[in-house]
Amino acid sequence: MAETLKPKPFKPEGKGSAAKNEIESKAIKVPNKINKTKRRESAIPKQVANRMARRVAITTGIPTLSGMSVFVISYLVVSRGIADISPALTLISSAICFLIGLFGLSYGILSASWEDSSGSLLGLENIRPNFGRVKDAFNSLNKKVD
Repeated sequence: MAETLKPKPFKPEGKGSAAKNEIESKAIKVPNKINKTKRRESAIPKQVANRMARRVAITTGIPTLSGMSVFVISYLVVSRGIADISPALTLISSAICFLIGLFGLSYGILSASWEDSSGSLLGLENIRPNFGRVKDAFNSLNKKVD
């Protein structure tokens, strides 16, 4: 008969095993303060992220709900005999709503002010500088990869 295999332990055996001490001695120890400050510098500030989330929720949520409601309204209108709506018209109008929601995702992020001030209601003045920032970030990533 074949011999049954015993699963190997995940951790090295023994309290003060040589393997564990060897791993710990090779590990690079970085103080937590450095890690936290790097995360804070590279992360989007909370107020800017909240501003972006609000804009994205509005600019994608309304068109997406409209795209879904097109089906419901079309069904109600056709089933009650109010009008005869072609299925192609229903699909096209729904697709347009979803497409507007897709553009709204980019618009919501790019129109939000990335500064401390909240900016205007529509945020049109923020699109050009924010698009430049995104473009510069992608260019710097491409230069690092090359």
